Parts: sequence; C-alpha cells; structure tokens
Amino acid sequence: MFNIVVIASGNGSNFQAVIDAIDSGLINARIIKLISDNERANALNRARSSGIETVIINGKDSNFYPILNDILLSINPDLIVLDGFMKIMPDYIVNEFLYKMINIHPSLLPAFGGRGFYGIKVHRSVIRSGARFSGCTIHFVTSDVDNGPIIEQRVVEVNDDDDEYTLSEKIHEEEHRALVASIALLISGRYRISGKRVLRLY
Repeated sequence: MFNIVVIASGNGSNFQAVIDAIDSGLINARIIKLISDNERANALNRARSSGIETVIINGKDSNFYPILNDILLSINPDLIVLDGFMKIMPDYIVNEFLYKMINIHPSLLPAFGGRGFYGIKVHRSVIRSGARFSGCTIHFVTSDVDNGPIIEQRVVEVNDDDDEYTLSEKIHEEEHRALVASIALLISGRYRISGKRVLRLY
C-alpha cells in the first residue's frame, strides 16, 4: 500500500480532497498520519473524522524541525504532501525525502513564487500585476523554494471583476483536482524527472 503523510497548517480542504479520492477509489493509497503545527487547524478535525492519526507539533518550538524529522524518519512514508504548510522546510529534511515530498502553490510557477509568496499574498500580487491568467502548481519540494520539478498545473482566467479572494476560490477548486491527479501519477510510477519538468511515461 502506498503510504502518505500530510502536513497541514490550516483548513485542510486539499487534504479532504485526497481523503475523498482514496475513499472513492480514485487513488490506491492510505493516509497514515496528519501532522500539524497549529492546534487550531481544521485539518485536524478532518483527520479525526476519517480515523486518521494526528500529531501536533508546536510551530513555535525551537525543536520543531528535529521533532518533525524524527517522526518522518520513523514512518518513512512513500509520499509527504504539504497542504497549506506555511513554513519552509530546512535542507536536511528536504534532502532526506527528496522527490518524496510535494507542495501545492497557488500560482503558475515560476511566476509569483519563492520566499514571501504564500496564501492570499500570491493572489493579491497576481491581481496587481495585471496578469490575465493564474492557477496552481503541484511540485516536488527542493531546497530551492518553489522551484522543484513541476508535476501538474491548472489554469484559471483572471476576470476583470476578480479580487484576491474570488481568485483564491477559483484556484482552490483546481488545487483539489491537480493534487489528486499528481498523487495518482506518482503512485503509478509512470513518470521521470527531467530538470524542472516531470514527464509522463505512456
């Protein structure tokens, strides 16, 4: 069985999309643990409702990353999914799980990515830029923030009456689909990494 660990800081709607995809048979996997740095994260409630084990690590703890690393090493999952995780992983964790950790970013990388671009700030920057299209990106996590090989992207149009909040809602719907499709691809093994691209093998 393909084992997944999800690390989330907030609502966890993408986490829920993965739960639903597993329950419906779209992806053949199981989520073995939900880790959160926020004891108020709604993702924890979603996990408990689905019988998924949860772990809370105080995000302000100076030992946060060593504790997280120890947990991940003890589990050795096939895949780690970062769902709205607002911290930047240190290199020693990234390198330990290189090409086994993926992130969801709410723009079409490499545009509007990197340090300082997260959450609603991304959508606000897109609106201010005048861009006519935006979207979401699922990518492997590397030490180069938001620059790992791209697995999947989905595009949405930025309408004249959009603000950062309506744009966020549209993109969020696409994130669910993109994440499930990405996980299905990784489970299949029918891909290879070529530079910054993840190529499908047919």
